[in-house]
Amino acid sequence: MNRNFAGKTVVITGASAGVGAACARAFAALNSKLVLVARGRAGLNKISKELRGMGCEVLTVAMDVADSNDCIKLLKKAETKFGQVNVVINNAGMHARGDLETVAPEEVAAMVDINLRAPIVLSCAAIPFLRRAGSGAIVNIGSLAGRAPLQGAATYSSTKAGLRAFTYALADELKEANIHVGVVSPGPVDTGFIMDEIDQVEDIVFSQPMSSAEQVADAVVALAAGEATEISMPTFGAKMTTLSYLFPGLRRSLRPMLYEQGRKNKEKYRKRAAQ
Repeated sequence: MNRNFAGKTVVITGASAGVGAACARAFAALNSKLVLVARGRAGLNKISKELRGMGCEVLTVAMDVADSNDCIKLLKKAETKFGQVNVVINNAGMHARGDLETVAPEEVAAMVDINLRAPIVLSCAAIPFLRRAGSGAIVNIGSLAGRAPLQGAATYSSTKAGLRAFTYALADELKEANIHVGVVSPGPVDTGFIMDEIDQVEDIVFSQPMSSAEQVADAVVALAAGEATEISMPTFGAKMTTLSYLFPGLRRSLRPMLYEQGRKNKEKYRKRAAQ
């Protein structure tokens, strides 16, 4: 598959840190033009300064991806600035952690808006822009939690499962339009999204090896190039989530072992962070 993204316009939501920033760096290294989206202006300014130092053309847009009108305005800004839109990466995400009864209804609604409704709306709005460009890609950032239900993350799991289903359906719809649609489904990723809230993260999450933001970004590039519809990581975690989904009894029986392994790994990560 062709990984030539030189001169292509790549829109990335949640781009100011973590996986979004890693994706920005990966496409900047491929000489793409970047449209970086996040709620905070300070984080956008920091990453854009870094990338402009690499000679990359960057447009920053501070906005809330849950605002449907702003999503349409975003794409128009990108096309006006760079002439076309070629790739859309739906990375912005939210996770209010804990059992559902401990989470405020407003936070549940926000997770659905940011994790599921926003990428669906932005993808829908992007299709005419991608068609005008002649080809393109939409890449969604999912999770292993979207491949098998995760206790303590009922809403988050649901939004990521919905995003995964949306990806597969849209990939079939746009196959003949030369628009690639894919989803990367990582387990824990070594970013502030998890590590800044380590005490609130379910122990079972750490039963899987952590991926780096750069590994996820490399998968995003591969998906944008049409190399697959889904890339899950780590490989063992992907196999486990498939078995857990197909055999719920197995998932429940393995939970105590996975929780114990996760507790041990979490303590290692705590010690590492304290050094």
